[in-house]
Amino acid sequence: MRARRIATALSLALSAGWSLPAHAAQDLWQTWQAALANDPVYAAARAQYRASIEQLPQARAGLLPAVSAEVGLMYQDTRATNNLSQRVRDDTYAPWQLVLTQPLYDWSRWQRYEQAKLGVADAELALQQAYQDLLLRVSDAYFGILAAEDALTATEGEKASVAAQLEAAKRNFELGTATITDTYEAQARYDLVVAEELRLQHQLTVLRGELTQIIGQPPEALAELPADIALPAPQPARQEDWTTQAEAASLAVARAQLQTQIAQREIQIARAGHYPTLSLQASSGRASNANRQTAGSRAADSSVGVVLSVPIYSGGGVSSQVTERVQLEQRARSEYLAARRQAAQSARQYYTGVLSGLARVRALEAGVKSSRAAVQANETGYELGVRINLDVLASQQQLYATQRDLAQARYTALLDGLRLKAAGGILSEADLETINRLLRLPRR
Repeated sequence: MRARRIATALSLALSAGWSLPAHAAQDLWQTWQAALANDPVYAAARAQYRASIEQLPQARAGLLPAVSAEVGLMYQDTRATNNLSQRVRDDTYAPWQLVLTQPLYDWSRWQRYEQAKLGVADAELALQQAYQDLLLRVSDAYFGILAAEDALTATEGEKASVAAQLEAAKRNFELGTATITDTYEAQARYDLVVAEELRLQHQLTVLRGELTQIIGQPPEALAELPADIALPAPQPARQEDWTTQAEAASLAVARAQLQTQIAQREIQIARAGHYPTLSLQASSGRASNANRQTAGSRAADSSVGVVLSVPIYSGGGVSSQVTERVQLEQRARSEYLAARRQAAQSARQYYTGVLSGLARVRALEAGVKSSRAAVQANETGYELGVRINLDVLASQQQLYATQRDLAQARYTALLDGLRLKAAGGILSEADLETINRLLRLPRR
């Protein structure tokens, strides 16, 4: 009686629009937030950035005064011989010295300071690259799982259809309306589908493991991309705008340009080996116990002066370093040109990838409809005896293969859109938020 009351209450709740608690689920935005907090690769990039920006205060220190102090304990033994007599005097004293040095002109130190500014800018771009890379890795892993789940769902549907066809072939054989060949064909197809199902289950496990590495915990059920959602097209719609954007603002291009400027500073640093240096030096201290007037007095020597150091000959080492840095600067220029060309090529590739992907999605959607109609027609024809079992199996295989291709094409088009923005240097978490609004919590 109690069980009946519970069942009645449950049916009333469901009819009133209530639902049972769903399994825990997460969407793309929640996955991104987890990755931002737990991904070790991005954490390493942040630590590298914090380490790299320290090169600026280190270079600045070379332009500021340096003060050093030295103190020691000395024992002095003095012996003198005069008119066959010998005098011996020994003493213990503590010499000390305080030295201040201020560079007045040192071309290499100024160039290292300017180079350090460029190094900090490069570190900031490297962190931005790691940020964009994390955005793409999260998206790849997320939609990779959804694609594998869709492929597995389609394969499970194919397995059920082939199993039904196998049972029909066995029944028709027992009734004498079909040959054993139909049974063998259906059984072979069923075994192949089971093997594919096992492969996809393993692939899904691997993909979920890859996302676990990024977010630090096993993912829940992922929000899905509904089949009736229209995918966004590239904005702006002209390919030339994207190639221009990529050549001008790609993070890889910007870093290559900075590396060229850093290489130019390296040339100046090497050439500074030919230039004189000028520094101010001031010191105060006691080097010995000589000329002490009283036993309790402290003798100190102080000096202030300017020191000019002029390099004369270094065995050709400086000239060799200059030649080396010039060639490295030429290499950096070539790499900058290559980065610009690669950025433009990536923009063209992903732009056409999005457009062709959207067109392919529309074609595959039409293909799913026609394939489903072909399956129904072949099943009807098989029942009427005008189609053979192999025709039904082939039409079923084509339907589910088209469904798998359609799911993959939709995810690929979305990912190519993100890669296009990354190539242009404008990919941000707002783009993930836009895509996240297209997703729906899973019904399974």
